[in-house]
Amino acid sequence: MDVMLILALALLLAWPLRAYMVGIFSGQKHWSDKVFGPVENGIFKVLGVKASAGMNWKSYGIAFLISNLVLGVIAFLLLMFQHVLPMNPDGIGPLSWDLALHTAVSFLTNTNQQHYSGQAQLSYLSQGFVIVTLQFVTPAMGLAVCLAVLRGLMGGRNSAEAAEGEERDLGNYYQDTVRAVLRLMLPLAAVVALLLASQGVPSSYQASPTVPVLEQGQSLTEQKIPLGPVAAMVAIKQLGTNGGGWYGPNSSNPLENPTPVANAIETIALVLIPIAIVFMAGGLLRQRGFARMSLAVMGFLSLLCVGAAIYSEQQPNVAFTGLAQQTGNMEGKEVRLGTDLSALWATLTTQTSNGSVNAMHDSLNPVAGLVTRSGMLINAIWGGIGCGFVNFIVYVWIAVFIAGLMIGRTPEIFGRKLEKTEISWLGVLLVLPSAVILTFTAITVAIPSITGNSNPGLHGIAQVFYEYTSAFANNGSGFEGLGDNTQWWNISCVIVLLLGRYLPLVIPLVIAGLLAKKRQIPVSNGTLPLHNLTFGVTLVTVILILNFLSFLPSMVLGPIGEALELTSIAGDLK
Repeated sequence: MDVMLILALALLLAWPLRAYMVGIFSGQKHWSDKVFGPVENGIFKVLGVKASAGMNWKSYGIAFLISNLVLGVIAFLLLMFQHVLPMNPDGIGPLSWDLALHTAVSFLTNTNQQHYSGQAQLSYLSQGFVIVTLQFVTPAMGLAVCLAVLRGLMGGRNSAEAAEGEERDLGNYYQDTVRAVLRLMLPLAAVVALLLASQGVPSSYQASPTVPVLEQGQSLTEQKIPLGPVAAMVAIKQLGTNGGGWYGPNSSNPLENPTPVANAIETIALVLIPIAIVFMAGGLLRQRGFARMSLAVMGFLSLLCVGAAIYSEQQPNVAFTGLAQQTGNMEGKEVRLGTDLSALWATLTTQTSNGSVNAMHDSLNPVAGLVTRSGMLINAIWGGIGCGFVNFIVYVWIAVFIAGLMIGRTPEIFGRKLEKTEISWLGVLLVLPSAVILTFTAITVAIPSITGNSNPGLHGIAQVFYEYTSAFANNGSGFEGLGDNTQWWNISCVIVLLLGRYLPLVIPLVIAGLLAKKRQIPVSNGTLPLHNLTFGVTLVTVILILNFLSFLPSMVLGPIGEALELTSIAGDLK
């Protein structure tokens, strides 16, 4: 009942949010102009940006990449020199260069993969200025690229007057990003932060208080309780599909997630904006049927994964066979949350590229572990803010191409043909995940001295594969127990983070820009409808087959093989 209530509330809240998002990103006058317009104009003056100037796909992409480079350098330097900067009452030292680089790139790419423990290794300045700032800005950047892709699908903002082959206006990158931060992220985060603070999540800049331990007579007589502006960071880490928590254990820590209400709020925040983006796309494209089909496909895959994960975690942990009462798998979970809410969170956080956790994924039963990996590999069931729907559009393009071949017609989407150049770029996107993830996994597993995994055999392979999958999918969750704060892990993950963030965003932007310049073909009896059940089933099939064929061997060497192995062990013990 709790699971269904949380999912229903997320869907109901996403609908009115969608209307607001269409209003602020449609380019039409909106009531929010009076509230945020003066602030935005001031920001544009400081940046020296003319927000009304349109950009083609090239200038939009260049602005996206340059802004990321500048932010990345600033974040790296602040992390390296946090020990000499203010807002460090606990005297925390600097990060090593490789850890600072990994942390800066991780948060720059909206991944928030953490090879450090937040409360112990970052100052208040690093947490509040570097980390939280990137948690606001980077999802906004992803949403900006998504908006440009959507405009490209409709021929650009100047489609009515532009000639065939002429460059199209896909919007202004700086205007889209600033609006996403000021008009969407900040107001939502403020509301969620207040709700979480009301549940007891800390919100303070005081130094960590020292308190006596409850059980006296031990060698440890007192303990520091790390505080900070936790509620504000948790709000945006959930809403922005970020995932990097204030505390090392993330939302399994009772200070980050103290009550059932707080858990429900944080779970809803995981999927709120990604679901709203699906609705928003229908409004911006003026294709409500396409939005309904997209929602149905994502919803079906999401519920399928949620059901599988919950069922898996309701099964006993084989390690306790004959040693304890055979209940659900409670290893690595908070008793106050139980198996179902933990499995729901684990599924949604890996479907949305969020990566935050309220239970340890390394302790999941193999089937639930497979579900979390699958959500990241597909990376389009809701997905990260903006980038998730861009990935979904990529699957749509591939499905349209395949369907067009099957019916003997040149594939087209919204009246614009997908031809050799666009399909070649799609081929790069198809090969990229398996080439990157499997290559780095093979190298790391082949050299035991750099692997750092805490488990032998199949689960050890799964730990390594999961870490690189998480980095490539800009997710950030992990099969923890992995000794990942080493130069090899930090540098190799930086490479995977960069490849997994920028190519899957820039290449679709290129394709959208190329499509926008093409002549729009009128709808006819031969046009492939994108809003009916047949195309929805085709799209689901394409998504599953592509990922199944690409990663079946790694699944057999990981969770599938582990599940069979544990089943055999359980049978022997009985």
